[in-house]
Amino acid sequence: MIPFSVLDLAPVPRGSTPGDALRHSRDLAIHAESLGFHRYWLAEHHNMTGIASAATAVVIGYIAEATKTIRVGSGGIMLPNHAPLVIAEQFGTLASLYPGRIDLGLGRAPGTDYATARALRRSLGPSDDRFPDDVVELQQYLGPLLPGQTVRAVPGIDTKVPLWLLGSSLFSARLAAEMGLPFAFASHFAPDLMMQALEVYRGMFRPSDVLAKPYAMLGINVVAADTDQEARRLFTSQQQAFWNLRRGAPGQLPPPVNSMEGIWTPMEKAQVDHALSSAVVGSPDTVRDGLAAFIDRTRADELIITAQVFDPAARKHSYTLVAEQHAKLATGAAA
Repeated sequence: MIPFSVLDLAPVPRGSTPGDALRHSRDLAIHAESLGFHRYWLAEHHNMTGIASAATAVVIGYIAEATKTIRVGSGGIMLPNHAPLVIAEQFGTLASLYPGRIDLGLGRAPGTDYATARALRRSLGPSDDRFPDDVVELQQYLGPLLPGQTVRAVPGIDTKVPLWLLGSSLFSARLAAEMGLPFAFASHFAPDLMMQALEVYRGMFRPSDVLAKPYAMLGINVVAADTDQEARRLFTSQQQAFWNLRRGAPGQLPPPVNSMEGIWTPMEKAQVDHALSSAVVGSPDTVRDGLAAFIDRTRADELIITAQVFDPAARKHSYTLVAEQHAKLATGAAA
């Protein structure tokens, strides 16, 4: 059975603080490690009161320190926001402290709004102009020292932190294929080009020193509970948060509601349902069947599962149920 991993957006539930959210993330990471999840990734977002992982490298260190075996990384670092040397130093430091456990997933979006991107001192030209060059530069800083190389990442040199390219379109699929890097697609919020991106990545892949054949990880929303009804109720937090973001009013993660009727219009419902169509929500049996169908359709090499659940205890329980169904799927595959 393919590995399952965790994508944690470090949600800040309404009425709580970023400190609360980060402590809940640490608790969830410890729990995920005990359940056998393969990696635990955090994402860079800025100026969002509902997400606490803006200083992503700092949070990765906080999570890695609290765990022992699970891989910890970024899903992702928005590379155009940063100088490649700075990211090499940050992740070289993490790799030096937690050897063999750090991943560096890279995206090319700002992870924020226009004004905040300016505050990050980001160039607001086309984001793909320098991204390929920045990835190569970063890769060099994390590799062995080259003859005549005068700029070094310390720590960073020769740490060989694994690089991943993240994307929701075909651009990063092509680049990951050309560079022979693993690829993660954001199907958990942008599913439209998922199958086409996988086709491009697998069809254009060139073996490299780090990867002999394509390796695709797909993001998927999974909310599990003891019953379908309870899972659907928990999922309303994510539905509300996503629509608030789409209409330009992001905030802390809302509590769940029994029904979304009266909260959104039929058109808004259709838009959210479409964006979150790669979601599996329900009881253990529903989740097992939904995950099996998604894996069969995509031939994913790994799933990275996100769950925007308001109550931290319910979020932990959701991942527990997912892990149990993963074990059943693995048993079925072995049989």
